[in-house]
Amino acid sequence: MPLVKSNFQPKLPFKNGHFSTIYSAKLRPDLKLVQKRERLQLPDQDFIDVDWSFSEEKTEKVAILLHGLEGNAQRRYIKGQAKLLIENGWDVVAMNHRGCSGEDNLLFSSYNSGDTSDLAFVVEYLLKKSKYQHIHLIGFSLGGNLVLKYLGEQKNLPKQVKKGVAISTPINLRGSLEALEKRRNLVYSTTFILDLRKKYKRKMARFPKRMTPKTYRKITSLFKFDNLYTAPAGGFKDAYDYYEKSSSLPYLKHITVPVLILNALNDSFLSPDCYPYKIASESEHVFLETPKYGGHVGFHINNHLYYSEQRTLAFLKDE
Repeated sequence: MPLVKSNFQPKLPFKNGHFSTIYSAKLRPDLKLVQKRERLQLPDQDFIDVDWSFSEEKTEKVAILLHGLEGNAQRRYIKGQAKLLIENGWDVVAMNHRGCSGEDNLLFSSYNSGDTSDLAFVVEYLLKKSKYQHIHLIGFSLGGNLVLKYLGEQKNLPKQVKKGVAISTPINLRGSLEALEKRRNLVYSTTFILDLRKKYKRKMARFPKRMTPKTYRKITSLFKFDNLYTAPAGGFKDAYDYYEKSSSLPYLKHITVPVLILNALNDSFLSPDCYPYKIASESEHVFLETPKYGGHVGFHINNHLYYSEQRTLAFLKDE
């Protein structure tokens, strides 16, 4: 049932997927947003930093925002979404995944596409405040996969968690990895692997027995990074085991609250399995919108407002 017809029609040249992706990540003017940082100590003695933005209204509504691979809470898409939400009566807490807030995390392991424990911790942290009766989860790319997997794997989802939104989400991780490593995506995959190699190299100084220069030299692609670091650090047999067990696709059928998946058809990061038409058509809770345009987190209307931001607000307000 919930297949959503999209009316998003960007202006030229934003109909080009690569242009909209790169412009939105690198060229969109920065948005003014007040963010207040808080460090949360995790049960395993590691930490994450979260960045708060507050509505001027007294509110019982809060949105948790999760960024994508090697992003942070200062990304333009995070700030754009947060700005629109606080203007409409939400408080916002934007998570920085482990090691993404400008300071390396403490443990050998870091974040990955399927480890929802930190998101679960933040949800519980908000519940303890008692202030918030409406918690909404909004994830971008890798963060969207975490949102969907979290919602689908919870047997006792807190009643305060009302809705989720996943934008430009690789719900099939292996398919998206294979898409990213195609020649058309060379600029993106190269950027990602350079950033990940830098983090690996910094961690080597702290974990010399588990991270070696020999392994570092072998990390020449996203797959090799996942196979040589992400998988063993996360307790997986190999990269393929990691992709299979961390993809949110198998969890969609177990979701019990309304969720919106917004994936553009010209998103070069996504494989065909990332458009779950059959699941959505048979679901009461999974709403799937697949506009023709938008690239990867590039749903440009103007520099102040993106369609993904507007659409997220409308979905959350629709009770």
